[in-house]
Amino acid sequence: MRAIISIAVFMICSIAYCQIGINTATPLSTLDINGNLSVKVVTLIGSSSVTDISDGVYITIDPQATDQEFRLPSPITYPGRIYYIRNISDTYTAKLTTAAANMFFQNVTTGGINTLYMYDNHYRTIMVVSDGLNWTLFD
Repeated sequence: MRAIISIAVFMICSIAYCQIGINTATPLSTLDINGNLSVKVVTLIGSSSVTDISDGVYITIDPQATDQEFRLPSPITYPGRIYYIRNISDTYTAKLTTAAANMFFQNVTTGGINTLYMYDNHYRTIMVVSDGLNWTLFD
């Protein structure tokens, strides 16, 4: 009986600390992918009301008029979440806001903003990462 309990404890402990490798026999991280990665792509069309960003990883936004608002969720609710956002309109500015907290540019610790205008070649594509309190912007 003692041997069965020891084996069960060993198996549970080894499963709890396992690493998963895709296309590798020796994973070095919790998830180690040796190959290409595809992520969910979502296209959001602007409207007269706020368009919430809530799903996907790569988000294409397509405003239908100037300054249509696209809103990030609360970074507090989704710590660690990452979005790649691209304004695909050649005509209209997209207004990116957040449901809570602020957005900070990388390497800047003060002067958070709550609105970012994405247009032409200025902030055409950005990455935002939630740190659990705010969004960090990478352009």
